[in-house]
Amino acid sequence: MMLFFEDVEIGARTRLGAYSFRAEEMVAFARMWDPQAFHLDEGAGARTHFGGLVASGWYTAAIAARLRAQAMEREHEALRRAGKPVPRVGPSPGFKDLKWLRPVRAGDTLTFESEVVAKKPSASRPEWGLVFTHDTATDQHGRLTFELTNCVFVERAEG
Repeated sequence: MMLFFEDVEIGARTRLGAYSFRAEEMVAFARMWDPQAFHLDEGAGARTHFGGLVASGWYTAAIAARLRAQAMEREHEALRRAGKPVPRVGPSPGFKDLKWLRPVRAGDTLTFESEVVAKKPSASRPEWGLVFTHDTATDQHGRLTFELTNCVFVERAEG
């Protein structure tokens, strides 16, 4: 998934993982970070256009970030086991085009994927490059549910 900047190929796709949403976790997240009625209570959600309890979009984004970090750690561990150097991956300078396309309900399982769509050397930090990915989640019915364009700093081998 995340190699040195020079080794990252545009068009490369990575399956980040799948996650099954459970009502109690959705509500716990909402209590802390997004306490809207349709995230907290099935009955209250039923009285909205959602027609029931739905996960906070920020919870979906947090799950996507966790699965991305876990996938990267698995890849880096495989590199270490093979005796290969592991690139540093820096912070994300941000994302854009975040879209919550469908409500996520308890019992839904989303599969998260990432595709490299662009990359460029950092203008201000020559030891780093910027890698841009289009990250998506599809539900158990194959419907696109979530997407964003992400950016992350990746160490350059020649940096």
